[in-house]
Amino acid sequence: MRPLNLCRVLPQERRLVAVLLGCIFLGLGEPVSAFKIVEPKEGDILQAGRIVSARVDLGKDRGIVKVRYYWYREEDEVLVEQDTATAVGSIVAPVAMIGEADRDPPFGGPLLVPHDGIGPMRLLAVAEISRGRLSSRSIFDEIVVTVEPTASLLAIDFETDKPLQLGRAGQSSAFGHVDSLGKIFELPVVGEFSDGVTRRISRPETGTTYESSNPAVITILPGGLLQITGNGKTTITVSNRGRYAQLDVDVTVNDEPNQSPVADAGTDKIVKAGTKVKLSGLRSRDPEGDTLYYSWSQVRGSKVPLLDANNSEASFLAPQVSEPRTYRFKLQVTDKRGADSLPAFVNVTVEP
Repeated sequence: MRPLNLCRVLPQERRLVAVLLGCIFLGLGEPVSAFKIVEPKEGDILQAGRIVSARVDLGKDRGIVKVRYYWYREEDEVLVEQDTATAVGSIVAPVAMIGEADRDPPFGGPLLVPHDGIGPMRLLAVAEISRGRLSSRSIFDEIVVTVEPTASLLAIDFETDKPLQLGRAGQSSAFGHVDSLGKIFELPVVGEFSDGVTRRISRPETGTTYESSNPAVITILPGGLLQITGNGKTTITVSNRGRYAQLDVDVTVNDEPNQSPVADAGTDKIVKAGTKVKLSGLRSRDPEGDTLYYSWSQVRGSKVPLLDANNSEASFLAPQVSEPRTYRFKLQVTDKRGADSLPAFVNVTVEP
């Protein structure tokens, strides 16, 4: 390699010089980074029920007193554990592990992969930073891994009435108010495995496929979602790992034509920490011009208080971060006759 002239270098060489000088002046073997999960790694394939080593790199973040680890399925709503005295009736995500400074490795340790895990799962690590008498703040990192059970699938079942009746003729309470064409729902499908564990396998990412014998009554949408398209009977066939199960469905709804609304969660955005962020669903629409009902939820990133989650515009305060972090939100809209939209997503990247 030819010697670098620091007064006149090519763009790629400038980047190399910056990195090298940063390492020299800081006395480090690698560039300074922010809090990061280094074990397990993004994209790893992990076995359900096994113990893995969790390890984090603190980077330039200082004052960390503990790290809490949480497991979530890929599109589950983010729910952080609350104090039991204030969380009566709430659904919370239990802490999978708490890492402290005296652990080996520091702030990490043995982490149990969920016994009932299957398919893509998110590992969220939330670090608490002490600010002395100013209380504390938190930072996070998040990765997606794939969890595979070592046990074989024995049978598939549906956690619903059999046969399933939707509509005015004694509908199942599991699906709420269903009396209109266009209703979208997810079947609660579970798998019974040879290790005695029951796992949720509703989503295609777990290996499940769906087929409707009568698409004029129920049609299969992307993501393993089902939509009511007419009155009558159909049979839903579910398959996974060579096993099959069938569910008879009888639909009796208001047959007034009703097209599904379309959710629009807006465009991805980049914001600064400490600013108020507005999520807008104002561009969502209904083909018949019906009034829309909105439902926002957070599906990525450390939990933030989301205001006006049932309005067309929701908001939150962008938290403090050490380097850019992405928060992901989901919007689903429903018209006044009960037809649902497919979910729409928006990413908000928060910068320091």
